[in-house]
Amino acid sequence: MAAPIKLKLPATSANLGPGFDALGLAMDFALHIDAHESETFSIKATGRNAAQCGDVADSLVLETYQSVLTGQGIDPTPIHLDLHNEIPLGMGCGSSAAALVAGVSLASHFGGLHWTREQILTEASLREGHPDNVAACVLGGLTVSSMLMPEEGPAIIDALSIAAPVSWPLLVVMPDASLSTKKARALLPETYSKADAIANVQRVAMLTAAFAQGRGDLLVRAMDDRMHQPYRAAACPLLPRLLPLAGHDGILGVALSGAGPSVLMILQDQSIVEHANKAVQGLLMSGDPMQAEILLSTVGNAAIVF
Repeated sequence: MAAPIKLKLPATSANLGPGFDALGLAMDFALHIDAHESETFSIKATGRNAAQCGDVADSLVLETYQSVLTGQGIDPTPIHLDLHNEIPLGMGCGSSAAALVAGVSLASHFGGLHWTREQILTEASLREGHPDNVAACVLGGLTVSSMLMPEEGPAIIDALSIAAPVSWPLLVVMPDASLSTKKARALLPETYSKADAIANVQRVAMLTAAFAQGRGDLLVRAMDDRMHQPYRAAACPLLPRLLPLAGHDGILGVALSGAGPSVLMILQDQSIVEHANKAVQGLLMSGDPMQAEILLSTVGNAAIVF
């Protein structure tokens, strides 16, 4: 019988403007799981979306756990999960990536696979379809990742984590309604102009360097995007409402969190958190009022296995 295991899987924000399917950022709220072998599959869930997270028949964590082991020719041992969720579902905060990493990690442990962190990252990325959120969940900090799918041979996932030399506070502004990643991707064009492609390459390079060197003054321009945000703005109305705050009064950058509909704001330091909150509330109440929840966060650490 395998020993019980504890997991902490951080929420993540991907893209960060121009880093479409390439950049990810771990945040300090998380999915917590205590798991042990059991006679039947069961979940005791607390926290956000507890009813949905506790549905054994519709659990991405358990579905992934069983699928991985079945694919390895192993009969999945039933497990019980004590699950506490802090990650909003369908809000662009990496809830599916956390669930996938959890399911793969549990399969590795209870199935005796003994997979490395890189193997877990690769398996979860393939299931997600892109590595940005998964890489940030597994590695923590700001991550840069890529996925190569050769015609022959296994997929190649490369991922690196960059620890910023400064600790920038983060605000996550979430609307009432969620938006699925599938719907958000359907809004994107099949092709882009050469000018837009060049602009994004320049900005994502600058954004990565700005994080590495703690250059908050560069974020307002480095987080500008032409590949996905303009096409998702209508479905993510918080973005055009809050973008004017970027570059003013200590608000360093504003972007969609992942595919949306939430918006991520990077702040200069803790001293302007209250001001940023008031500025957000003011814009939400201007014109046609919009309801939103505001979460304060910081850059998070890697997934932890206890």
